[in-house]
Amino acid sequence: MKRGKFSNEDRIRCEILTMQRTGKSKTPRRHGPKKASSTEKDPVGVYCRIRPLGAEDEECCVDMISSSTIQLHAPDGLKANRNGEYKETQYTFKKIFGINTTQIELFEEIAKPLIDDLIDCKNGLLFTYGVTGSGKTFTMTGAPGDGGLLPRSLDMLFNSIGSFQAKRFVFKPDEKNGMEIQNQVDALLERQKRESQQSVPKTPSSRQRADPEFADMISAEEACKSENVDEDCCYSVFVSYVEIYNNYIYDLLEDASFDPIRSKPPQSKILREDQNHNMYVSGCTEVEVKSTEEAFEVFWKGQKKRRTANTQLNRESSRSHSVFTVKLAQAPLDADGDHILQDRNQVNVSQLCLVDLAGSERTSRTRAEGSRLREAGNINQSLMTLRTCMEVLRENQMYGTNKMVPYRDSKVTHLFKNYFDGEGKVRMILCVNPKADDYEETMLVMRFAEMTQEVEVARPADGPIYVLPAGRRQRHQASRDEMSRRIEERGGPGNSDDPNLLNRLIESLPALPPSEVVDAFDDQTLPRLVEVLEKRQHIRQMISEQFKTKANTLMSMLQQFDNQHSAKETFLHNQQSKLNEKDKVVVSQRTELERLEKKSKMLEYKIDILQKTTDMYEQDKRSLQHELETREQRLQRELGERRRLEQRMHGVVTDTRHKWEKECERRVNAKQLEMQNKLWVKDEKLKQLKAIVTESSSTGGASSTECPEKPARPSRERDKNITQKRSASPSPTPTALPVHPMHRRSHSAGGEKWVDHKPSSNLDLDTVMQPIIPNAIKVSTPSEKALSKCQKYVLRHQELASDGEIETKLIKGNVFKTRGGGQAVQFTDIETLTQECPTAPSRKRRSGSAEGRVQRENNENVPPVSSSSHGYQK
Repeated sequence: MKRGKFSNEDRIRCEILTMQRTGKSKTPRRHGPKKASSTEKDPVGVYCRIRPLGAEDEECCVDMISSSTIQLHAPDGLKANRNGEYKETQYTFKKIFGINTTQIELFEEIAKPLIDDLIDCKNGLLFTYGVTGSGKTFTMTGAPGDGGLLPRSLDMLFNSIGSFQAKRFVFKPDEKNGMEIQNQVDALLERQKRESQQSVPKTPSSRQRADPEFADMISAEEACKSENVDEDCCYSVFVSYVEIYNNYIYDLLEDASFDPIRSKPPQSKILREDQNHNMYVSGCTEVEVKSTEEAFEVFWKGQKKRRTANTQLNRESSRSHSVFTVKLAQAPLDADGDHILQDRNQVNVSQLCLVDLAGSERTSRTRAEGSRLREAGNINQSLMTLRTCMEVLRENQMYGTNKMVPYRDSKVTHLFKNYFDGEGKVRMILCVNPKADDYEETMLVMRFAEMTQEVEVARPADGPIYVLPAGRRQRHQASRDEMSRRIEERGGPGNSDDPNLLNRLIESLPALPPSEVVDAFDDQTLPRLVEVLEKRQHIRQMISEQFKTKANTLMSMLQQFDNQHSAKETFLHNQQSKLNEKDKVVVSQRTELERLEKKSKMLEYKIDILQKTTDMYEQDKRSLQHELETREQRLQRELGERRRLEQRMHGVVTDTRHKWEKECERRVNAKQLEMQNKLWVKDEKLKQLKAIVTESSSTGGASSTECPEKPARPSRERDKNITQKRSASPSPTPTALPVHPMHRRSHSAGGEKWVDHKPSSNLDLDTVMQPIIPNAIKVSTPSEKALSKCQKYVLRHQELASDGEIETKLIKGNVFKTRGGGQAVQFTDIETLTQECPTAPSRKRRSGSAEGRVQRENNENVPPVSSSSHGYQK
C-alpha cells in the first residue's frame, strides 16, 4: 500500500542522513570488546555495618569513632588473661553504618550506583563478608516489611526498564555465556512451546497472590528508579542462582526429575571461560523474569534449596556461599522504532553478582562434628584463599611484582577472577557483630577488609554509542497514536490490534448446543444443531457484508490519504528544491565561516605566542629583580657583619693589648725582684765573708763568743720601696687579727687535698726546714681545673723582711664553688717562715747588756692571721 511506500522512503531517507553524518555503512557497528585502562583504576569499596547486640547486658568490643573510623578494644577478661597484650586498634573504611542504619540507607549508598552501572552496560560485584552470625544474610535478603539489598535492587531495575522490556524469548542465552536475538515469529513459537510445557512461571497479578514469606518487602514509598535508561533500547532480565558447597558448585534453580524410588543427588557444575575470557558456570539455569515479584519468587525457590544448619553460634547458619546473578540484555530498536535490530553484535550483556559469603568460624566455639566440621573447614579454606588472592594482588600492584594469583585454589575466587583481572566495580560489606565473644574473629576480618581497600580494579568503560537517531520509540508511538486517532475520526475501530475484539465477536455468536446423539431414533439433536449453524452462518454473512462495507470505506480513505500524500510529496519536492538552494548559500557561508575561523585561530595562536613571550619576559624580569633584591640584602648583611666583625676585632685587639701590657709589667717587676734578690744575697755573702776574715785577723781583743755585728744595709727606705714594688703577690690588708692558740705543727698537715701555688719567681733558699704539704697539687699558676679537685689552697709568697732577709709567707684558704659555676678562695690563715744568720747581731738586745744575748724569733709559733676579705676567684 501507499503507507508502506511512505514508510520505506522515510526509512531510506533516515539511513542516508545517518550515513552522511557518520560516514559508515547502513548497519551500525558495535564497538569491540572493552579493554581495561591501565591508568584508570578504582579501589575496592569496603563498607562496614554494625549489627545491634542481642541483649542489653552483653559486653561490646566495638565503638564507632566517626563515619569512616571504627575502634576495636579487647574485652576485660581477655586483657586480664593476656596481661594487657591487646590494645585498642582503629580501622578506617569508606563508610561505616551504625546499629540504627536502615536497609534503604544502605541500599542508597551501596547498591543503587551498581544498578545504574548495570543499566549502563557495566558489570558489578557486591558481596557480604564477616563472622558467622554477623547479619550477612539479613543485609542481603532482608525480612518481610524490611527488604534487603537484593529485593531492592530487583525492584529498582524493573521500575526503570518496566515499559521498555522486550517480549519473552526475544533474547535467548546461547549456553556459552552469550546472548542470541530472535525475530518475532521465532519468539512467538518459543513462547507457545514453553506455555504448553508449563515450564515458565507465571507472573503474579498482584502482591496478594505472591509468596507470603517475601510479600511486601518493599513499600511503595521506598520504590526508586534509574534515570539513565535509553528509551530506544529493549531490555530483558535473566537471573541465575548457584551455591558453592564444599568447593563444589550446585545449581539451585535446576529442576531435578522426581524419582520416588531412588532419589538422585544434585550434580555439581563446572566453570568455563568464554571467548572474552570471562568465567561462567556451564549448564547453569538462567530464567527470564519480567517483574520484581517473579524474580524474587525464583530467588526464593533457590533459597529454599540452599544448605543451612543449626550451630552453637547461629540457629540458621549458611553452610555454603551463594551467588545470585542478574543479567541485563539490551539491544537498540531499528530505524522505525518498531522492532529490535536483528544484529547479534548489537546485543550488550551486563551482569551484577550478589554474593552472600558463609561466615568464618572456629570449630572450638561451634563444637562442630562430622559433616558440620567438614563444611566449616571448606568455608574457612575458601575464605583464606580469597584473602591470599587479595594480598598477592595488592603486592603486585604496589610493588610492581608479577606473582601468580592463586585463583584456581577455590571456586569462589576462580568464579570472580574476571572482576579483579578485568573490569567492573567491586563492593564489599563487612558485617560486624560487636559482642565480646567474637573479638578475635572480628579483628581478623577487619584486618583483611582494611587490606582489601588497597586493591585496585580497572574502571569499567562507558557504554556503547549507537549511530541511529535518538527518539525512535517516541516517533513510532506518536505515529501509531495519530493513525488510530484518524481511523476513529473516520468511524473505524479505535484499536485494530485489540485482542479482545475477536473474543467479543466469537462470544456474540449463538452457542453450539450439545451434539451428542443418544440413540438412532434421536431426531432433535441434529435439527437443533443445523438450526444453530444456519443462524451462525447468517450472522457470519452479515458480518462479512459489514466488513466489506467498512473495507470499501477504508479503501476510499486510503485513496484520499494517497492523494493527500501525492500533494504533500509535490509540496515537499518544491520545498526540497528551495532547500537545496538554501543549502548552497549555507555551504558558501560555511566556507567563509571556516576561512574566518581559521584566520581567527591563526590570530589567536599568534596572540598566545606573544602572550607566552610576554609572560616569559615578565617572569625573567621578576626573577632578575628578585635576584637583585636578594643580592642587595646579602650585601647589606655582609656589610653589617663586617662592621660587627671590625668592632669585635677592635675590642679583642684592645683587650689583648691591655693584657700583654699588664703581663709585660708583671714580668719586668718579677725579673727586677729576682735580680735584686740575687744581688742582695751576693752582697750578704760577701759581708759575711768579710766579717769572718776581719775576725780571724784581729789580735784577741774580743771574746770568741761575740759575733761580729752584722753591717746594716744602707738606704733602708729605698730597699723598702723596692721590696714593695717587686712584690708579685698582693699582701693581705692588715685587719683585726683573731687570737689563735699557739701551735707548732703547720695547719697544712691535715687530710684535705691542697693546691700548692708556688710562683715561678720564688727563689730556692736551700734551707733544711722546708714546708711539705701531703696530697698537694703543685702549680705555678692556679687554674680552675686544679681548684675544682681540691678543698684547700696555699700561696708561697716571698719578700724582704725589715732585717734584709727573705721572708716566706704561706697564705692559706678554703676553696668553694660560686653561683656562676666558678671557683673562689677565702683566705683564712697566714704562716710566716724567716731565716736568720747565727753570727749576725740581734736587733733586740737590751741597753747595757754585755753578753749580747741573741733573741731568736720563732715565727712558726706566731698565731695565724685570718683574712676573710681577700678571695681568689677563678
